[in-house]
Amino acid sequence: MTSTQKPSARAATAKRAGTFTESVIREMTRVSNQYGAINLAQGFPDFPMPAPMKDAACAAIHGDINQYAITWGSPALRLAIAEKYRSWYGMTVDPETEITVCCGATEAMASVFLALVDPGDEVIVFEPYYENYGPDAILAGAKPVFVPLEAPDWRMDPDKLRAAFSNKTRAIVVNTPHNPTGRVFTREEISLIAELCQKWDVIAITDEIYEHIRYAGSHHVLATWPGMRERTVTISGLSKTFSCTGWRLGYAIAPAEFSSPIRKVHDFLTVGAPAPLQAAGAVGMAFDADYYNHLALEYRARRDIMCSALDEAGFKYAAPEGAYYILADFSEISDLESREFAIWLAKEVGVATVPGMSFYSRPELGRSVTRFAFCKRVETLEKAAERLARSQTLV
Repeated sequence: MTSTQKPSARAATAKRAGTFTESVIREMTRVSNQYGAINLAQGFPDFPMPAPMKDAACAAIHGDINQYAITWGSPALRLAIAEKYRSWYGMTVDPETEITVCCGATEAMASVFLALVDPGDEVIVFEPYYENYGPDAILAGAKPVFVPLEAPDWRMDPDKLRAAFSNKTRAIVVNTPHNPTGRVFTREEISLIAELCQKWDVIAITDEIYEHIRYAGSHHVLATWPGMRERTVTISGLSKTFSCTGWRLGYAIAPAEFSSPIRKVHDFLTVGAPAPLQAAGAVGMAFDADYYNHLALEYRARRDIMCSALDEAGFKYAAPEGAYYILADFSEISDLESREFAIWLAKEVGVATVPGMSFYSRPELGRSVTRFAFCKRVETLEKAAERLARSQTLV
């Protein structure tokens, strides 16, 4: 091959990489930067994380905690995670054999898929869904089976969920509070999932990263349901709770027989999460209930600002019960499809969102919705509200 020849597509691309797109969420951050828009697309806060954790990270760095931690997590952080689950959920977790600290909940989810799901297996995913779940299944060689959450209230249909289970089902992904809809699953819904998992001998993989950001309902930890501890992998992390998305600290809690392969996959994917940040993470995990109560109250205030702005601009939506997103319908504002609308909104209005197509297996299902993230300072949201109020004059 000469220096001017390009490699063939066969040589350059694995088939699996051609079956999903890049992250639309991260793409919309680039679009936001391009047009100088207010970034309500990617879910990262624009306000500081807790000072005690920053101080602890600096102290760890200056204390020379700068080399590899134990691959599956520092003892201090694993102990802190185990204590948090004992005190909050009455769940006994062995920090030595049942916790794997990963580079964010995203890597934890990928590690779990690769460790526990075989090619040809089916994995049930509620739709709309956080965009990583589909590619995770594909990378593991599995087939995602989508069960709709029905608009406008994003409720699951029990009969459709029952119909999704079969002898091919290996796992179900349960994300509550839910991204992108903000649903908090009810006790009845969690009980139905537990019943079906046991009936069909299925693993539950839970994404509980927004567990402390709720405005209605309770957070039900599926692993605490009768018969579910031995078949549930609980995934969460520090990114959302402590406003440190760039630290990339997540974890998977699972029975020892699941944790062993998860740890092997995690080891060869990333070796381990940053050692000094793990030391600081242990400090955050020990925060008392006041911290979490204030977190929820502050996010409720931000949610209310965002809801008022969307009302005034003519969007239709269900007020989120948890997390910090609103999946809003813009069909009464514009006939554009969701990607075109999101680009228009960023360029002409100055507010960046995520097109709804990225949360569906078939893009047309998300044609008329877009996702707003309100994990921003009050001043940022108020400025976004002013821009959105002018949007109708531009349509």
